[in-house]
Amino acid sequence: MSSAVDLIIFGTRGDLSRRKLFPALYQLDRAGLLEDGVRIAGLARDDISNDEFAADIEQTLREAFSEANIDDESCERFCARLQYLYVDFAQPDQYSAIKQWLASDRIAIYYLATPPSLFGMISEHLAGAGCITHDSRIVLEKPIGHDLASSRQVNDAVASCFDECNIYRIDHYLGKETVQNLLALRFANRMINSQWDNSCVDHVQITAAETVGIEGRWSYYDKVGQLRDMIQNHVLQLLCMVAMEPPNSLRADEIRAEKVKILRALSPITAATVAEQAVRGQYTAGWVNGTPVVGYLDEEGSESDSSNTETFVALKAYIDNWRWAGVPFYLRTGKRMESKVTEVVITYKDPPHAIFPENEYVACNRLIIRLQPNEGIELEMLSKKQSLKERMSLEKRHLNLDFFDSSGESRIADAYERLFLEVINGDQWLFVSREEIEASWSWCDALLDAWKEKGVGVSGYSAGSWGPSKAEMLIEKDQCTWHRS
Repeated sequence: MSSAVDLIIFGTRGDLSRRKLFPALYQLDRAGLLEDGVRIAGLARDDISNDEFAADIEQTLREAFSEANIDDESCERFCARLQYLYVDFAQPDQYSAIKQWLASDRIAIYYLATPPSLFGMISEHLAGAGCITHDSRIVLEKPIGHDLASSRQVNDAVASCFDECNIYRIDHYLGKETVQNLLALRFANRMINSQWDNSCVDHVQITAAETVGIEGRWSYYDKVGQLRDMIQNHVLQLLCMVAMEPPNSLRADEIRAEKVKILRALSPITAATVAEQAVRGQYTAGWVNGTPVVGYLDEEGSESDSSNTETFVALKAYIDNWRWAGVPFYLRTGKRMESKVTEVVITYKDPPHAIFPENEYVACNRLIIRLQPNEGIELEMLSKKQSLKERMSLEKRHLNLDFFDSSGESRIADAYERLFLEVINGDQWLFVSREEIEASWSWCDALLDAWKEKGVGVSGYSAGSWGPSKAEMLIEKDQCTWHRS
């Protein structure tokens, strides 16, 4: 870990910085994982003093954490690292303030918690002000564009100023403990790895469900939709981690190469297959956690009484390679769902020969990998009922590994804590390559084109439900059902 690091956060007064970035950096500092020499500069267009900025960050931290997870000493030490710089991102002459603050013997890390439309401009202004060296790194938040063409424009603009090895594209799901544990689960356990192909796996489900709506982002979200917001990045990254071949090592280039192979092997969903393989939905008024909520068209900031933007997507995807040929991957994500859950469910095939009475065979084996709300791994299996009356009756049992309960830790680290550490250490293994971005956009663009060509509209679903009935039909016609946590 290098102590000679300057971390510069663009958009430091925004929602992401307040909810995720500064709390994550504070926790790293509190745990002794930030070297004393690490400096943090916050950039924004608000004309405030450094003391006002530090006080605002302290207030943010105290609101984010309980008294058990924050104390005066650690908070004071963290705030002493902070420096506020007034910069209008669109004015190239104001970048001289960054140049003056930087030290020539330190590595600069630029974190762009800004809209993607600013990525190229900020990179160019940094270069013009002499703020970039061959060691400088840049961190980009998703989304990288809104389709393949625009993603290439963004990547080209940033690449004109930074080397590819210094560009860190964040997908925060990759920073989650459970996602990283997928590598250990698959490749460190022979009994799991040997059952991880189409000879043993019946189908795979990946669900990323949210109970929240669009949270005041109507004007932005209505131009994006759930496919671009969740499938193109988070869900496809989870699919890659589940389906990829064993990398030769844990080096970033080895892992990324295997993920790209999966994305390129995804069979496109075309106009000919879209009706059978894809469902679009949009939530209407309903109840979530016992509270009434409005429908999408009545959300705050709504600019229309009609919209064909999807807030729910369910897909049936196939990977055309030797390992997964014929295995359906059911992908599901939506807003205003019944509960907040992100999980991967591996459903195994039934034994080739049943020796138990048919009425005793109650379920197949499932491996459930939970990312939220409680990170862990669960195995559904069958065992004999403890009974003298029944000769050989079966029942479902659960082997449950809860990462929090079994860790001995007081909490599970947030994904951004791990990602910040990897950026500071200069390791890209938890970040997304340009090839991955472009391959995922290429696949999503084909689906968007198919929806447009066939004029596929959104199906309504009540807020607080599990999506439109068509999503149930999508999987049930294959004699399967969505897993319910």
